[in-house]
Amino acid sequence: MTDILDELQWRGLIAQHTDIDALRAALNEGSVTFYCGFDPTAPSLHHGHLVAVKVMRHLQMAGHHPLALVGGATGLIGDPRAKGERSLNTKDVVAGWARSLQAQLENLLDFEGDNPARIVNNLDWTGQMTAVDFLRDLGKHFRMGTMLSKDIVARRLASEEGISFTEFSYQILQANDYLELFRRYGCTLEVGGNDQWGNLVGGMDLIHKVEGESVHVMTNPLITKADGTKFGKTEGGAIWLNPQMLSPYAFYQFWLRVDDVDVVRFLKVFTFLDREEIERLERATQDNPKAREAQKVLAREVTTWVHGAAAVESAEAATQALWGRGELSDLDEATVLQATADLPTAQLEVGRSTIVDLLVAAGLEKGRSAARKTVAGGGAYLNNVKVEDEDRVVTKDDLLAGGVVLVRKGRRNLAVARQETPQA
Repeated sequence: MTDILDELQWRGLIAQHTDIDALRAALNEGSVTFYCGFDPTAPSLHHGHLVAVKVMRHLQMAGHHPLALVGGATGLIGDPRAKGERSLNTKDVVAGWARSLQAQLENLLDFEGDNPARIVNNLDWTGQMTAVDFLRDLGKHFRMGTMLSKDIVARRLASEEGISFTEFSYQILQANDYLELFRRYGCTLEVGGNDQWGNLVGGMDLIHKVEGESVHVMTNPLITKADGTKFGKTEGGAIWLNPQMLSPYAFYQFWLRVDDVDVVRFLKVFTFLDREEIERLERATQDNPKAREAQKVLAREVTTWVHGAAAVESAEAATQALWGRGELSDLDEATVLQATADLPTAQLEVGRSTIVDLLVAAGLEKGRSAARKTVAGGGAYLNNVKVEDEDRVVTKDDLLAGGVVLVRKGRRNLAVARQETPQA
C-alpha cells in the first residue's frame, strides 16, 4: 500500500505541515484521529471545500478517524477576510446553515465501517463558555505580538477598515477547538486550507502549552488554474454543492469545461482514480485533446460523488441533447430546466414569435437584419433543427418539456426562449 503522505503529495494535496517525519511515523503506527473545520458562512459548501474533504477521505481510506467540525460557534463570529469586516448573521440563520453543511458532509464522508466519520459542532463547548472563562482559560496563553503578526490580521490593521476585536479573537476560538477535540477524542492532527495555517498552528501551540503534548497540522493548497488565477465561479456565482443553488447539470458543465492544461492536476485533486488511470487520461489528452476524455471523466467522477449517479446520467443526456447529439424530446422537464437555467433567455409568444425575433431577443444577434442573414446562411437552429425560413413561427408543437424552445446560432451560441406562462 502506498504511504498516505506520499499519495497526498503525488496528488498535490499537501502545502505546509509540521514535522513531516513525526507525522509520517504517527500515521504509519496506527489509526490517527484528525479533524477539519467548516464554518457555516453560507447555506452550502462549495467546490473549494471539496479539496479538504478529499484529504479527509484519503486519510479515512488509509484507516484514520475523521472528525468533521461544523462551526456553529465560529460561524457566528467569522474568520477575518482580506477585505472588510464580515456581516454577522443571526443565530437562527447560522444554525440553519450549520444543519445544511452537516447534511452535505454526511453525504461526502463515510459514516460506516471500522473508522466511521463523526460530525461535531463547536457550539457545544464554545456556547457554554463565559467571557471570564475565555479570558482566563484561553486568552492568557496567547501573546499579542504573535496574534498581530498573523498575515491576515496585519493586512487588515494596515487597511482603512481595520479589524474588530470580534474577528481578531477568531483565532483563539479555532485554537480552542483543537484543544477540545484533543481532550474529547484524542485528536492529534488538524487539516485545512493553506489560508488557515496560522490558525492551525495556534491550536497546536495551545495544546502544547496547556497539555504539554505534541500534535500535528497539515494544510492543502488553495487550488488555482495553470495561469495562477482563481479556480472557480460561474456566471451565476460560486460552484455550490447544494443542487438548489447550482443545478447538478451546471455543476457537471463546470468540470467539463476545465482546460487541458489543468485537467490532469484536477483529476489528481478531485477524484479517487488511481495513478495508472490518471496517467492513461493524461496520454489521451496529449494524443487526442479534441475528444476531451479526461474532462468527461473528471465531470463524471466529481458529480457522482457530490450529486449521485442519477444526476450524472441526467446531465450527460442533457449535454448531448442540447448540443445536437441527442433527442431533446426525450428530456423531462426538470432536466430541461436545469440544462437551460444559465443560458441567455428570450421571452416567447407561441404562434407569434419567429426565429428572427428570438435570435434578436436572446442577444444572439444585434438586429433583425443580422438575424435574417444568419438564417439565410444556414446558421440558425430551433431545437437543433436548421431553420431556413426567416418567417418561421414557433408553434405549440415545438415546445419542449417545461414550455421552452432552444435557439442556436452556429455551433456554440445557444439560448433558450421561455413562455411567461407555459401552456399545457
